[in-house]
Amino acid sequence: MTKEFFSTIEVAKILGVSRVAVFKKIKTGKIKAEKIGRNFVIRKENLPNVLNQFLSNEKKREIEISVKKTLKEYGQTIKLLGKE
Repeated sequence: MTKEFFSTIEVAKILGVSRVAVFKKIKTGKIKAEKIGRNFVIRKENLPNVLNQFLSNEKKREIEISVKKTLKEYGQTIKLLGKE
């Protein structure tokens, strides 16, 4: 991610929620955003915090299992690619 700021539409797509849901999270303070003109923007450094709020423990567990499976099956290939 090379952008410094993300729009509410972009954050909604990343999170898989509606733009209205993003606005509600901004209003309640669950998503830290800045207002530029009439629009809200979310800084890149705030995205990890936002993503952690939206990932349930079950989703985190699924991701962990997927990563372990990938490393088990493709670990050697990943190591070789890392050396390039």
